[in-house]
Order: sequence, then C-alpha cells, then structure tokens
Amino acid sequence: MARVAVVTGGTRGIGAAISKALKAGGYSVAANYGGNDDAAQAFNGETGIPVYKWDVSSYEACEAGLKQVEADLGPIDVVVNNAGITRDTMFHRMKPEQWTSVINTNLNSLFNMCRPVIEGMRARRFGRIITISSINGQKGQMGQTNYSAAKAGEIGFTKALAQESAKSGITVNAICPGYIATEMVKAVPQEVLERNILPQIPVGRLGEPEEVARCVVFLASDDAGFITGSTLTANGGQYLA
Repeated sequence: MARVAVVTGGTRGIGAAISKALKAGGYSVAANYGGNDDAAQAFNGETGIPVYKWDVSSYEACEAGLKQVEADLGPIDVVVNNAGITRDTMFHRMKPEQWTSVINTNLNSLFNMCRPVIEGMRARRFGRIITISSINGQKGQMGQTNYSAAKAGEIGFTKALAQESAKSGITVNAICPGYIATEMVKAVPQEVLERNILPQIPVGRLGEPEEVARCVVFLASDDAGFITGSTLTANGGQYLA
C-alpha cells in the first residue's frame, strides 16, 4: 500500500510542486491549504490530489484535519511542513499581530502538525518529517525579524526532534531554499531581480519549485534513512551554511 504524505500549503507554489512530486513518486498525497479555495479546487482538478482546508496555526484544526486524512487515506507516514506567511516590516514598526501571526503559522504549526501523528509513527517505527525552512532562517534578513526567527526555530525543532525520534525509525530534516521562482518572487520587477537579487546567487538564476520538491522526495524515501537532523541548503550558493 502506498505511503501517505501530507503537505501543508500544498496547493500553490513550492507546496504544489512537492505534492505533485510525491504523487509521481508513488505516495498517496493529501494537500492542505489555508484560504484560497479557487486555487485549491483548480489544483485538485489538475492533479487529482485530494485537498483539505484547515488553519495550521490552530492545534485543534490540525488534529481534526489529520484525523480526516487518516480516515480517508490511512495512517500518515510523511509530514511536509511547507505552509508559511510573511508580514514584513522593520522591527521598530512591527505590530504584535505581525509578529504572532508569522510565529503561529510558520513555527507553531510544526507542533500542531507533528504532535498528532508522532505517536502513530513511533508505534509503526517509521516516519518522515520534512520542514521547508528558509535561507533567511540561516542568515537573517532585514525587515523579517518575525520570519527569520520562525524559520530559525524550525531548524532547532528539526535538530531536537531528530534526536528524540531516531531510534523509532523516524527521520526529521529541514530544507532551506533561497530565491525560488514562485508567483511571489516572479512578481518582483525584472530590473530589481537583475540588479539586486540575481547578482547574489552564484549560479546566476532563481531556483525552481521542482528542485525543492526533488529534495523532499529524496528525504522522504527509504534511501534517506541514515539522514536525520540535517539542514539541506538549496540556494544556488547564495549562502554557504
């Protein structure tokens, strides 16, 4: 029977690429999304991947959503924590809501998504937890103290849970993408990309969502069973951790 994978933020951008790649790799995939019903239904129509709407910043919503996935598809073997938001501003102008919303969605969601499934993974002695962090969690970024703090926290979560879970056959890893050609990045004016962004990237181009997705597929596989607590940096050489 196919292993079951859940991808948060799995119907758009990097998450959509991850969902598609896991399905192509033989997984039974559930794609979570938070708010864009039209995009989610279009994704479902295109791929046939079932979509599930819940707020990853709510433990109760995650618990209920994951129970529904397991009722529909079976026990969850792979969790891909991809959902994330930005509320960028300089710290001296940042409102409490801009801080808490980013921390809740980007960092607290890891607890909300993993806690309901970790006991089942431990009992079955297999699991894969993969979190999409960010280059800015490694190096920081002006105007993103909230986002950088959350993404750095994801790396710490990964390292700690990996140590707790290794003997139970569960691996826990993070991927830190750099600039990826998502809708958000491609919306940046071309002259800004060419003047300010691409010169920072030694390979001279943006990454593609599918390149991040291939990293996920590898870390989810049996071939990656000896890799845990690791941070896979996928940024074209922009930052060498």
